[in-house]
Amino acid sequence: MRILITAFEPFGGDAENASREAMRRLVAGWTDPAHTLVGVELPCVFARAPLAEAVARHSPDAVLCLGEAGGRRGFTPEARAVNDATARIPDNAGRQPHGERIDDGGPDVRAATWSPDDATSALRAAGWASSTSEDAGRFVCNWTAYLAYGLEQPALFVHVPALRSSGTAGVGAETGGADEALEGRVPNSFDDLAAGLAAMLTATLPALGEAPALA
Repeated sequence: MRILITAFEPFGGDAENASREAMRRLVAGWTDPAHTLVGVELPCVFARAPLAEAVARHSPDAVLCLGEAGGRRGFTPEARAVNDATARIPDNAGRQPHGERIDDGGPDVRAATWSPDDATSALRAAGWASSTSEDAGRFVCNWTAYLAYGLEQPALFVHVPALRSSGTAGVGAETGGADEALEGRVPNSFDDLAAGLAAMLTATLPALGEAPALA
């Protein structure tokens, strides 16, 4: 299987984005010959083209999208995304929508098509702090999750904590909700993020490969 892994460039004036650093380490350290990981960095903008172009270019069998969440300490797979874009701050192109629908003809809510509960269970089984989230916010993460959950391929969006190599993140409040009560190891480095995601993939990809293709 070929798995497309997307993550975001830094935004809001920060020099790092934890999702990008996790994606780079995950792809670089992956050794399972049965599954190929392809990493793509997306611009942090409200636009349909970046994800669509990445999918068209790489023809993946499944799509894992990553984003960072300020205020969350564990891994939070997103169960749903909503058809709404409302930004507290501008995106990297200066766009700041308020109550804009992502897809005028689309449903109000789209559910993940790669089980978020299975992802959460896999992370917990590997010892990592994780909980399934019902609120991806209204910023570019939710926008991308909504588009991903409308793809033909199984897709999942996972928020990782907004870690930094030094200091703390200046952004991240764009993500809705907070961690539920967490048990397990809280990641505290980019390597930890990659290790948790690798464990999640190792546990969930076999069953995903057996699932029937979406219509």
